[in-house]
Amino acid sequence: MSKFNLTWHGPAQTGATVIIGIFDGVHKGHQRIIEKALEQNRPVVALTFDPHPMAIVAPERKPTQLLSLHERIHQLLLHGVASVAVIDFTAEFAAMSPDVFIKKILIDELSAHSIVIGSNFTFGAKAAGNAEYLKQSGKFPVLSLDLESELGATVSSSRIRAAIIGGNIEVAKELLTRPHQLVGPVIHGEKRGRAIGYPTANIGLSPDATIPSDGVYAGWLTVGAHRWPAAISIGTNPTFEGVRGRQVEAHALDEKDLDLYDQIAKVEFGWRLRDTIKFSGLDPLLAQMKDDCDKARELTRYHAGI
Repeated sequence: MSKFNLTWHGPAQTGATVIIGIFDGVHKGHQRIIEKALEQNRPVVALTFDPHPMAIVAPERKPTQLLSLHERIHQLLLHGVASVAVIDFTAEFAAMSPDVFIKKILIDELSAHSIVIGSNFTFGAKAAGNAEYLKQSGKFPVLSLDLESELGATVSSSRIRAAIIGGNIEVAKELLTRPHQLVGPVIHGEKRGRAIGYPTANIGLSPDATIPSDGVYAGWLTVGAHRWPAAISIGTNPTFEGVRGRQVEAHALDEKDLDLYDQIAKVEFGWRLRDTIKFSGLDPLLAQMKDDCDKARELTRYHAGI
């Protein structure tokens, strides 16, 4: 007997329009699916999975994540779904046949009124089910969207990941409809920034995080209710000897005495300013950091609402 564990975020819903997917990033394509589902004039339930199915069926191919599960749920709710149902993706669940998935989850658990999915959606053991399979089941109306024709170009989580890893965060921002973000606790670093007048929040990150390429970026640092314009550095600080591995550090512009250690921080990437450079000494580094902060201040000032 196939077992599964489903957790509701928001009120449990039956008889709703159900959208199904991983929804990593809740990007422009996912938002289009939500919009179409909302047009059915019923509550919309997003059915999603955690961990990423690849972590179970092909761990060597597991992608990095654009959003943590918590942030993914937040974005789905923000874009209009009434509730999010999260299924624990286990090896046993992965072996569930398409027919059992339809019966046990879509019918028995959710009493789905209708389904809206992307045309490339697959489900069930060995991805044997697809949009056409759902339609042929005859259990509910199924709307499958060709997102390439809907949006004029392919929008996918893998395309966004590639853009971010390549440092093309402006492209990622366009496809996500918001800046890419990293979330993690503020941890202790070398404290060199504080010593030279540019204190930074060093962000501890999950190994699954999608981190932009080394360089300096303009964006925002958020801790609690405070959101500050920021200059963000990613890399190993090659100017200094003995620096430990790759770090993500954010300097809140014009803020000197913040104590953020052990608090959860969100860093949002708005623009790439430059590549990482090894400087000949402290003076040229400080001159460049001032220039970076001036550029970040100007960009964030005129795009404060992003």
